[in-house]
Amino acid sequence: MELVLLAVVIVEAAAIGYLFLERRQLRRDRASRASGNDARLSGVRLDEISHVHRVAALGELSASLAHELKQPLTAILSNAQAARRYLAQPVPDHDEIRQALGDIIEDDNRAVDLIGRMRSLLKKDAFEPVSVDVNAVVSDVARLVGNAARMRHVMFDVALTPSLPPVRGDRIQLQQVVLNLAINAVEASAAASGRPAVVRIATSAGSNHHVEVAVSDNGSGIAAADLQKIFEPFFTTKTDGLGMGLSISRSIVEAHGGRIWAEASPEGATVRVSLPAGDPAV
Repeated sequence: MELVLLAVVIVEAAAIGYLFLERRQLRRDRASRASGNDARLSGVRLDEISHVHRVAALGELSASLAHELKQPLTAILSNAQAARRYLAQPVPDHDEIRQALGDIIEDDNRAVDLIGRMRSLLKKDAFEPVSVDVNAVVSDVARLVGNAARMRHVMFDVALTPSLPPVRGDRIQLQQVVLNLAINAVEASAAASGRPAVVRIATSAGSNHHVEVAVSDNGSGIAAADLQKIFEPFFTTKTDGLGMGLSISRSIVEAHGGRIWAEASPEGATVRVSLPAGDPAV
């Protein structure tokens, strides 16, 4: 476990030198785009920073992901052994064999799906704006983080508004934003005491043809004075945090023409992301 934590710190530390440059370059590129100049350099820089942070985020989830992957692999082995026993009988029970093989296929698909989600986050691709279903992004994150939440005794609730319009952007980067917010929410709720820990992710149709994602926790909350500061580089309320996740998330959201903000509540906090439907205004 110590090696995993050390690896996460090292990976995150590798991105520190980019943060201020990335924020400054993003502002420059907005002006550059307004005058019709090429903004490729900023896109490459943001891609690299985002990739480093995705690797770090998966490092934090490594224990729960290994546990989640072990479950279908164990079930596959158990069903394969059962099928072999049925075949060894004088009169094989074809119905039982068929059921065991069906379970093997189902568990194999579960494992392949998990590995596929992990691989997509680990890939280092250039920014690829496509039509993105925000509900699908949230669902993918829920599958990745859900087991980690259960291991920390956190109830994980997802409420998706159907028939939302798609947004246009990079699916992996948007998934990274929701993943970071979900991990933060699980950690905040798990640290609270005296009440059941709950995290809720909800999607909705916002104003002005926007799509909104809200991630809520019932942790100790955010001080009013810190609601804006938490998105600044190196600012963190965690004892072991480096203060990069929300800053990177803000850069990604703003690069997609959206905005991100935090709200305090009587119990916990909510971080909201608003993205324009259709083509981003960037």
